Amino acid sequence: MKLHRLTRTAGVTAAALALSVSLAACGDDGGDTKSTDDNSSTPMTSDSPTEQADAGSQTFGPGCAKIPTSGAGSFDGMVKDPVATAASNNPLLSTLVTAVTSIDGLADTLNGAPALTVFAPYNDAFAAIPAKDLNGMVAEGKAKGQESALYKVLAHHVLGANDDPMAVVGKQKTLLGDELTVSGDAESGMTVSDGTVTAKVLCGNIPTANATVYVIDKVLTGIK
Repeated sequence: MKLHRLTRTAGVTAAALALSVSLAACGDDGGDTKSTDDNSSTPMTSDSPTEQADAGSQTFGPGCAKIPTSGAGSFDGMVKDPVATAASNNPLLSTLVTAVTSIDGLADTLNGAPALTVFAPYNDAFAAIPAKDLNGMVAEGKAKGQESALYKVLAHHVLGANDDPMAVVGKQKTLLGDELTVSGDAESGMTVSDGTVTAKVLCGNIPTANATVYVIDKVLTGIK
């Protein structure tokens, strides 16, 4: 399964592989492409509280309080950009962005997809993975691109449809071709499992120009 097929198969990461703390700082440089979505004309300014509330009004979860309240990394800012660019502006997702941008062309592919759902591990989700292993996978990702284990992990976190909290519940096929199981709801809390790892949704239903993002507390590494 290749991500370059998204434009043909997609119905919002990408999601993510962990990096060491030293690599996480590099994620701030990821993705400069800006969306030209005609429906995304809301000004990115802290003096438009009504419009900001609209962009984040359907989000849920305890981690939403950590999303910036203004600027490009806020709900109001992320909704204006495609998913890889939106993630690059959010300080919670800098490690994810480093993983995505280590594979040549992947950020552009994600930004160009018509519709995605991304289960995005936040930076602290990566602490349990040994830095030596992670750095090795990143190096392999740079060398082998979509043939790498890193690519498989990223594709394992992405669905080819833009799913709200009701549509995303149940068994969902990933871009890798395997399945994730999403349980719960916005009120009681939501989890996503690959059968080996179960992650909690910290902040869900975050809108971007072409995707819906669910920030999760673990990296889903149980690829079958």
